[in-house]
Amino acid sequence: MDIEQALAKTAFNNREYMLSHLPYEREMAFYQSIKMGNIDEMRRLFKPLDAEGLGKLSEDPLRNLKYHLVITIAFMTRYCIEGGMEMEEAYNLSDIYIQQADKCKSPEDISLIHRSAVEDYANRMHIIIKNKLFSKPVVICIDYIYNHLHCKITLKELAEAAGLSQSYLSKLFRKEMGTTVSQYISQKRVEAAENLLKYSDHSCVEISNYLCFNSESYFIQVFKSYTKMTPKEYRSKFFRAREKSVRSEK
Repeated sequence: MDIEQALAKTAFNNREYMLSHLPYEREMAFYQSIKMGNIDEMRRLFKPLDAEGLGKLSEDPLRNLKYHLVITIAFMTRYCIEGGMEMEEAYNLSDIYIQQADKCKSPEDISLIHRSAVEDYANRMHIIIKNKLFSKPVVICIDYIYNHLHCKITLKELAEAAGLSQSYLSKLFRKEMGTTVSQYISQKRVEAAENLLKYSDHSCVEISNYLCFNSESYFIQVFKSYTKMTPKEYRSKFFRAREKSVRSEK
C-alpha cells in the first residue's frame, strides 16, 4: 500500500470510528506555555497520552504511548531551544527522557515520565525567562509571592527574603515590573482566583479566604477592577463559553 492509499484508508477509518486529533491551536498553545515557562497554563492545557484525539501510531498500546511521548519530548525540546534553553541541555534532557521511556514496561510508567518531563521542561524555562528579565532580588520576590498567595504577604517579608531594604526593594520592583509590589500581589491573586472559578466548585467566600483577601466584598471589588466582572459573572461567562464549545464539538 502506498502513502496515498494509506492516507485515504486512515481518514476513512477515523471517520468511521469517530476518531479525531486534538485541535492544532490547543496543541501549539500547550507547547507555547512550556516555552514561556507558564506553569499554570501548561497544567491547564496538559493532556495525558491516553486522552482522546492523540491518534493511533501503533497497534501495540504500550508502543503507541511511547511514540507519542517521544513526539512530545521532541516538540518540547525544540520549543525550549527557541525560548532560550541551551541547545546541549535541551537535547541532553531529551535523550534522558527518551531512554527512560524506552525501558518502560507499563502505561503507568510512561505516564509518570510524561508528566515528569513536561514539568521539568516548563520549570526550567520558568527559571530561564525570569533570570533573563529580572534581577535576582526581584526573581526571589516573584517566587515568594507565587508560593504564598494563600498567606498574608508583607513588604518586610519580601525585603528580608531578597536581602534588601524595604524602600530599595519597592523602587527596584517597580522599575523592573512596571507595577508596585502590592499591585502585583493583587494581580496574581486575581489570576489564581480566575483559575479557581473556572476549574473548581469553591464558593466566592472560600476563594476569598483561601487567597487571603480581607473580606469577600473586598475580593469582589479587586477582582472586578482587573476583569471588569464580578467573580459570579466571570464564572457564569466561563461555563456558558465551555458549554457552547462542547455543543459545537458534538
